Amino acid sequence: MNGICDVRLALQGQELEAGRRRVRSAPARERWDLFWLRRHTRKALLTLTREQLRDIGLTEEQAREEGLKPFWRG
Repeated sequence: MNGICDVRLALQGQELEAGRRRVRSAPARERWDLFWLRRHTRKALLTLTREQLRDIGLTEEQAREEGLKPFWRG
């Protein structure tokens, strides 16, 4: 899947925190692009099999928790 790398990066704590700072200072178009990316990758997480999740280093519980977050939350 194309979104796997994005999902894996989105789950890293430092990068999430950096993303929050970027969202606050980014122009509106960039914020919407980020929100759209989050929505897309989080929905993709919910469709991954147990084996695919294991490949990216996530448990089903972690994937479900991240996948069910609203797109506006970092």
